Order: sequence, then C-alpha cells, then structure tokens
Amino acid sequence: MSGNWIQVCGKDEIDEEDVIRFDHGGRTFAVYRSPDDEFFATDGLCTHEHIHLADGLVMDEIIECPKHNGRFNYKTGEAKGAPVCVNLKTYPVKVEGDTVFISV
Repeated sequence: MSGNWIQVCGKDEIDEEDVIRFDHGGRTFAVYRSPDDEFFATDGLCTHEHIHLADGLVMDEIIECPKHNGRFNYKTGEAKGAPVCVNLKTYPVKVEGDTVFISV
C-alpha cells in the first residue's frame, strides 16, 4: 500500500446511506456509504459555515449540512444550491477486506 492511503474504519462502522467523521493530520473528512455498498470521501466541513457534515442528513447521494441546509452530492462534491456555492473536495476511497481507506 502506498504511503498516502490512510485507514479510516471498518466497513461495518458506517451504516448504509450514512456518514462518519474522520480526523487526520489536522483535517476533517466525511466518509459515506451508499445504498449500493460503495464508499466515498469528501472534506468534512461545509464550505459555507465550516460545520461538520457528519452531523448532517444523508439521502439519495446528498449530504445536507445541519446548520443552513446546504446540500452537496457526496459522490462528486458538487454544491447543490444556496447557501453553498463552493464544491467539496473529494478523495479516492478503497476497501480492502473489511477496512476502508482514503487517499489524501
């Protein structure tokens, strides 16, 4: 495994269509599990108010910020309208066995 892959959690630590917070190197990430059992990762703070996205609601490939209901597509990072207008950065994810890794 190359040095930039970081172990996040076990697959069973993220429920289907849910998100967890992961802190590493002074940064916060959000890691998502889709209904199709795929995993995705984005920056973990809303680009509008810097609120933790892991406290938000996940539904239909969208993470909704808990403060001002800003919405992002968690697969692409795309901001989906006001009050957010800056996309989230996304990160590669891989699963080996039952362990989830992200590349930062």
